[in-house]
Amino acid sequence: MDEQRIDELLRTRRPQEQTFDRPLPDFSRRPQRLTSSVRTRGGSPVAGSARALALVVVVIVSVGLWGLGLAAVFSPTAPAAARTVAPGSSAVGSAFSLTGSSKDVCVFCTATTLPDGRVLIAGGEDSSGVLASAELYDPKTGTFSPTGSMTTARTGDTATVLSDGSVLIAGGAISSGPLASAEVYDPKIGTFSPTGSLTTGRASQTATLLSDGSVLIAGGAISSGPLASAEVYDPKTGTFSPTGSLTTGRASQTATLLSDGSVLIAGGADSSGVLASAELYDPKTGTFSPTGSMTTARGGQTATALSDGRVLIAGGADSTNKLLASAELYDPKTGTFSPTGSMTAARVGDTATALSDGAVLIAGGLSTAECTPSSCKPLASAELYDPKTGAFSPTGSMTTARGLQAATALSDGRVLIVGGVDSSGKPLTSAELYQP
Repeated sequence: MDEQRIDELLRTRRPQEQTFDRPLPDFSRRPQRLTSSVRTRGGSPVAGSARALALVVVVIVSVGLWGLGLAAVFSPTAPAAARTVAPGSSAVGSAFSLTGSSKDVCVFCTATTLPDGRVLIAGGEDSSGVLASAELYDPKTGTFSPTGSMTTARTGDTATVLSDGSVLIAGGAISSGPLASAEVYDPKIGTFSPTGSLTTGRASQTATLLSDGSVLIAGGAISSGPLASAEVYDPKTGTFSPTGSLTTGRASQTATLLSDGSVLIAGGADSSGVLASAELYDPKTGTFSPTGSMTTARGGQTATALSDGRVLIAGGADSTNKLLASAELYDPKTGTFSPTGSMTAARVGDTATALSDGAVLIAGGLSTAECTPSSCKPLASAELYDPKTGAFSPTGSMTTARGLQAATALSDGRVLIVGGVDSSGKPLTSAELYQP
């Protein structure tokens, strides 16, 4: 299907379809405010800008959103059927094995490992709209089971495990726009309850648990563009309060807690395009300050703290829609970025997970040199980054090609990968485990 036909379909959608009202955005031009049509589960179509904001969760966009181009990836048909296999069964010649399937699809959902080893899967969206539902994955049985639903359906939100084992869900978007609301999941009773609201509604922000137990919420997007504002959540009082602002508004950036307690904010996009700049948040002073810039401007990349204190930045997309295989390392001792080995495939919408041996698992994602709805396809391949050698090497492929999935390290060292979209554009309920 050529891009002209895709544009036509996007502009002449049926009301129940989850598509957009305008031609595909061009990374090389200043983005404009976008609108969309979304249907919440069981509801009727409603107009709003949430879909554009929500899709920025994993893939880069300036202001509101390169993720729009993935509208064509989302199929309005029912989710693909998923195989259910016994825990521990594996694909021949692969380090990945299928595990139980979730009840709901998991695209732009959050996956959070709880202190007891279970994984909370919450929110996101399927072909019918934004979800409030949540599930728990039990690695002992390899099964998913329902838990209490969120008080608000949301996508493009953040999920952060707090010091007491509860999970803070903040921001995100619904059909009417970005959310300021937040809620806390209590794993002891399996319910969500409201907590204080953000000072600003935002989606595609970052959330970082600080050394003192508070949570830094930074940047993100509203319908008019990326935000420079930041705020801190205090779990003792259940309230958010403003803190210093970013040096530039950013959406789809990464945030990584460093060993000294500061937070590295890197890349993403502001209102002019994709960024190479980076900055540090000092929780002692509540201020942001510039640090060395990345060697390549990128958004939608992954950022992973290594055991030696450095940070691996990998993949993403540049301002021309070109997907990147390159990677670089941030050294907090010198405040500089330097190139490291490149991935075996250019990726965006992939996952990066630190393993117990210090390596980093890069899995799935969307690939091709120029990522457009007609050419951007999910990958089944995975690779490992070895920080000792600075090189990436292939590891077993996933049982299903998938992009925009969620991943989290389990307490036993395995990695759970759940949901995403497959090569036909169908949202997935299937999940799999990576055994290092």
